[in-house]
Amino acid sequence: MKAAVLYEYDAPLKVEQLELDEPRSGEVLVKMAASGVCHSDYREIKGEWQNWGLAPLPAVLGHEGAGVVERLGDGVSSVKPGDHVILAWFPACGKCDYCLSGSPWNCDHPILFQEEPRLHKGRQRISHYLGVSSFAEYAVVAESGAIPIRKDVPLEAAALVGCCVATGVGAAINTARVKAGSTVAVFGCGGVGLNVLQ
Repeated sequence: MKAAVLYEYDAPLKVEQLELDEPRSGEVLVKMAASGVCHSDYREIKGEWQNWGLAPLPAVLGHEGAGVVERLGDGVSSVKPGDHVILAWFPACGKCDYCLSGSPWNCDHPILFQEEPRLHKGRQRISHYLGVSSFAEYAVVAESGAIPIRKDVPLEAAALVGCCVATGVGAAINTARVKAGSTVAVFGCGGVGLNVLQ
């Protein structure tokens, strides 16, 4: 498949052919339909977050994605082939205290494929970015990272839900606990800021 690979910081991505492993137990293969380009991807390209270890280079970036389920690994039950899905960055483990208490966004053990990436170029391992790597034609993601949506939702719009919508709405509701009728100031009305307003 084709994917955009970051080999060095502050350099252009290279679009090239990579191999992608088949989905394993608890994983889903998704044919990408759309990917957003988030400022977080830009910060990774510039090398501003390299000390966080989110995706050691080389890596396929992209974490705002939507597509159609193609194949399932063993044990997957929440989606089926043909389902339209939004991809969630930092897919939750579903087993830690946070996940079990209804706060999966605080998951202690997100499924990121860092120890054993599913992307390769020959024998060279290519890192996944935030468990998604949506700058590619296909993605293998954890089952918890493939969230089914209605088929009438345009996938180009749905891709943004995975980050800028979730971040903006989540910041307003979960972090700031803004109530209906409150007066607030939003500085910057890009993807995240517009969703704070929403």
